[in-house]
Amino acid sequence: MENLLARITIDPDISHGKPVIRGMRYPVQNVLEWLSSGMSFDEILEDYPDLEYQDLLAVLAYAAKLTEVKHSYAIMA
Repeated sequence: MENLLARITIDPDISHGKPVIRGMRYPVQNVLEWLSSGMSFDEILEDYPDLEYQDLLAVLAYAAKLTEVKHSYAIMA
């Protein structure tokens, strides 16, 4: 998992410091939104050819790490 997480970078000069994939301007949030909208890995990779399969796994690994908290709170939609 650590190899995957290394693909997620945070730089205040890129995308306002949001976590992105490999220093590119693909925020983790956007990829999660694409996946939650029903896009498949294949569809994302077809639409964004500079992304790699491992990048998408890295986004999921990063999201999983963020859920490792002692308390959780309801998010209002």
